[in-house]
Amino acid sequence: MLKTSLELKQQQKLSPIQIQTIKLIEMPVQDLEQRIRKEIEENPVLDDTPDPNENADGEATDISIEELKEDDYIPSYKTRVNNWGKDERPEYSPFSVKESFTQSLMDQLGFRNLSEQEHSIAAFIIGSLDDDGYLRRDLESIVDDLAFRAGIETDSAQVEKMLSVVQEFDPAGVGARNLQECLLLQLKACAQTNSTRLAARILTEQFDEFSNRHFQKIMIRMGISEEEMKASIERIVKLNPSPGGQIDDSYADQAQQIVPDFILEDSGGTLKISMPRSSVPELRINRKYAQMLMDAKGSGERAQKEAATFVKQKMDMAKWFVEALKQRHNTLEKTMNAILEYQYDYFVDGDEAHLRPMVLKDIAQRTGFDISTISRVVNSKYIETHFGIFPLKYFFSEGLENSEGEEVSTRELKKALQECIDAENKKKPLTDEQLVVEMTKRGYKVARRTIAKYRSQLGIPLARWRKEL
Repeated sequence: MLKTSLELKQQQKLSPIQIQTIKLIEMPVQDLEQRIRKEIEENPVLDDTPDPNENADGEATDISIEELKEDDYIPSYKTRVNNWGKDERPEYSPFSVKESFTQSLMDQLGFRNLSEQEHSIAAFIIGSLDDDGYLRRDLESIVDDLAFRAGIETDSAQVEKMLSVVQEFDPAGVGARNLQECLLLQLKACAQTNSTRLAARILTEQFDEFSNRHFQKIMIRMGISEEEMKASIERIVKLNPSPGGQIDDSYADQAQQIVPDFILEDSGGTLKISMPRSSVPELRINRKYAQMLMDAKGSGERAQKEAATFVKQKMDMAKWFVEALKQRHNTLEKTMNAILEYQYDYFVDGDEAHLRPMVLKDIAQRTGFDISTISRVVNSKYIETHFGIFPLKYFFSEGLENSEGEEVSTRELKKALQECIDAENKKKPLTDEQLVVEMTKRGYKVARRTIAKYRSQLGIPLARWRKEL
């Protein structure tokens, strides 16, 4: 049993290249450029001078690792990252987008005084939130994923502790595991007036009764007056059931400069994906450090040997970083090409009606990557097309069949649902059952529970809360 446990723990350990690759995959291109510069500053073995072959005097300054591959101290790996082909690198102008929901939370996380492990766990939780701000994964599955995907050994108690940290962030209610917790988190963040405290008591002790509008039962059970009940209702209905919707992932107010990670190009009627290359330096081994290794070969001098050992360690780190950059490029390229292939009809003209239902699993199956890898590629990445600039997350949505047996995306269904509700008589708003009928008239086969789910994701309350006097 002990042996099995040890073997499992060993399997969970990720190699340095895997760890580097995971971190780099998550970065949009402008963050990648900063990361490369930081690596060059911290690792003297790496060099990014414009001319890899000579200095002002015509003397070679850098060295190809192939020249040294027979040396006992030299790891066998290429020292130049050449992802871009022979064409001149085009320049791409950055554009502004609204601060993403995830980025807003990560910025707030940066102000917390946490250990490296605590920060990593909290960041993982943030990455696991749904678009509406809820955490719908159980803590044990997060513990397992942290171990296998990030090499972090933890337990549900520590994950829950970090979840409580995330739940303190703005917008209030983020990180909730259900509607009740979401509303209570928002009340906790409010000024603690009598109506606020009573509203919290009602949601804690009588949530089901409140959801079913059994107000008389609540008043009797809790011994409160009609005025107190009305004040509490008024307080609760002002809360936001979808806190994640307060910050958009597209365009507007809190602008940050970004560069598109992918460019969609029309090459003679054929669509192709290219990856912007702005300011991504090539990495080479500086000759003087490589020379230290060659000089140390066969040398008995201790100081020279120690210097060579130091350089060897730095070269190993450079090897891992260079290889991780290559893997990042290949992973992003393969994933984006799979998305292009899957949504080709849409990318031809940008007509949303041509956007097929697509989930992470669809692209994972096409690429052979894990779903978690596809999720990392998609997060915070953008593509520039001839009909606009979009986050990759835009192209993902689940699907259902319409009355003709054709699969349609959830985005199309939500749009139709919104139109039904916009057109309803507000004095007699449509119930979820009636919305099923209306959607059927429009040619969509949707179950009542699906209507309830989409209505919630759109931030639309139940019919009784939409009624106007």
